[in-house]
Amino acid sequence: MAEAFFPELFKSFFIAFGVILGGSLMGGLASFAMGQPLFIEMFRLSNFLRIWAIIAAIGGTFDTVYSFEKGFLNGETKELFKQFLLILSALGGANTGAMIISWLTQEHISS
Repeated sequence: MAEAFFPELFKSFFIAFGVILGGSLMGGLASFAMGQPLFIEMFRLSNFLRIWAIIAAIGGTFDTVYSFEKGFLNGETKELFKQFLLILSALGGANTGAMIISWLTQEHISS
């Protein structure tokens, strides 16, 4: 049974957001336990995890590719537009999570 579109849109945003925040925080703590700087590693991980957060949020690449195929070949532009919005929502969630990590660590400020 397919889920409604708007709950799927919100889930996409918050899954990407959670992957960035959780991965950066846990990876930063692990690097701190190994004697590396906490905030620098958190910032580096938040930039590294963006693409993986987006992939996790949209549910892998095969479903998205199938939906794009269905949209192009069968003329179902509604499916194509829905997938575009889901990817855009995941991009927004990943960017928001990375921005929060950047604010938390203040690695974007150069002295």
